[in-house]
Amino acid sequence: MNAGHPQNADQIAYWNGPGGQRWASRQAAQDIVLQPVLDLLIDRAAPKAGERIVDVGCGSGASTNGFATKVGPSGHVFGVDVSGPMLERARQSTPKDAPVTYALADATVYPFDPASFDLLASRFGVMFFADPAVSFANLHKALKPSGRLAFACWQEPRENPFFMAPLQAVYKHVPKLPQLGPEDPGPFSFASEARVNRILGEAGFSGIAMEPCRLEFDVAIGRGIDAAVQSALEIGPASRALEGQPDDLRAAAVTSIREALTPFVKGDAVLLPGAIWIVTARAS
Repeated sequence: MNAGHPQNADQIAYWNGPGGQRWASRQAAQDIVLQPVLDLLIDRAAPKAGERIVDVGCGSGASTNGFATKVGPSGHVFGVDVSGPMLERARQSTPKDAPVTYALADATVYPFDPASFDLLASRFGVMFFADPAVSFANLHKALKPSGRLAFACWQEPRENPFFMAPLQAVYKHVPKLPQLGPEDPGPFSFASEARVNRILGEAGFSGIAMEPCRLEFDVAIGRGIDAAVQSALEIGPASRALEGQPDDLRAAAVTSIREALTPFVKGDAVLLPGAIWIVTARAS
């Protein structure tokens, strides 16, 4: 990987360390959980045959491959991510003949071919930039004047029991995670409409629109409440809050997570509500 932006060093370290490894190992399950977001994003982005797309923070490649099926062999999707473990998964899961390439790189500083892409897209890959105005200014240069932007990001925590139900259950037993400021990189750093409009406007985008979408996520992926509890223990903020805690506290937290998730059980599914923005804009 080329050197990333110095301010993104912490994120690059996280996504290449045990955190990135955890996400990579949970990739298949997470792709199923988050499929409703990808479906919405692809619908609103409206990729066409033959288009060239940059997929920012492409992770393990589900979004890249989803876009590739739309642009077809005459198009191309360029997946960019800072996480080596997740890109390894992406390369494994991408069909050999797919019109896809990947780069282990920081999109903030990557030297994209100027004015060469039709669409800049991301599913939850843009909220981790330390200085997003700089990152989006670099990405803006990669778009043709006729180009467009479409990405998914989370609304604020209180709108997202998907994250908060397991986390609040765990907080009955362990200290709270360090509080992130509203401008700090993290899952909710693009929750504010005013902030997103300011960042994209400064980077040169116009016609900015933010569509609020409410979804339900089956955190059990059809495998019942035990699988949902296990998921909360393996990935996301509840798992981070429990890191390094003694077994008795973990056991108590597991009981509380199960109690918190029980009201969301529907058959073998555990449907947690979530709320996202689908953000769209034009390059000029």
